[in-house]
Amino acid sequence: MSEPATDAPLILFMGDPHGDFSATLAAVHAHRPAAIVLLGDIQARRPLEVELASILDLTEVWFIHGNHDTDSDLYHDNLFGSTLAGRNLHGRVVEVAGVRIAGVGGVFRGQVWMPPEHWRYLTPKAFASHCGQGNLWRGGLPRKHRSTLFPSDLAELFGSRADILVTHEAPSCHPHGFAVLDELAASLGVSRSFHGHHHDCRDYRLHSRRLGFRAYGVGLRGVMDDQGRVLVAGALD
Repeated sequence: MSEPATDAPLILFMGDPHGDFSATLAAVHAHRPAAIVLLGDIQARRPLEVELASILDLTEVWFIHGNHDTDSDLYHDNLFGSTLAGRNLHGRVVEVAGVRIAGVGGVFRGQVWMPPEHWRYLTPKAFASHCGQGNLWRGGLPRKHRSTLFPSDLAELFGSRADILVTHEAPSCHPHGFAVLDELAASLGVSRSFHGHHHDCRDYRLHSRRLGFRAYGVGLRGVMDDQGRVLVAGALD
């Protein structure tokens, strides 16, 4: 087994695996980071701790969920029912390898909230009460909407402080991004943000001054370090 590089990055950010963890595993073995963050659409076919068993003794594993992580009972349970479920960064700020990271998993959906339009339902409870008993899943939100963003999800973070914001959706510098995530990043006082979802790795440098932070999109199964350097190009980059 090779020795870790002396300039090993503290944290690696992983683009949407969609069930293929080969790049994630290889990057951890090669770079030995203190922690990794999966940026959603994990779609684990086995419990996440089983998929990542070979690296659990080498690094801390953290994640946010994506829209496809609620596509089936299997994907949902292998993530949210895994022994790593407590490593979900969604809706909170956690100190990871000495860095404060705020997380926002999931996506905006028009049935609930599609910024900049006004929200229809403030909380999951409010939406569930309008779904009808036959549409509920395991006594609560329909499974699909377990990955829907509600205003209350972001409200939990406004007023907190963080160094990095990780999201599944993109901020406004992406053609399909959202200004409300810019506002959240500004409120948190972050210097960097990382997102997945769009499977691309665009150059956002021209937007940095307007945004007030450096934004990075990590491509499909790509790997980026905590300074925004691409270690493994995304499959579609």
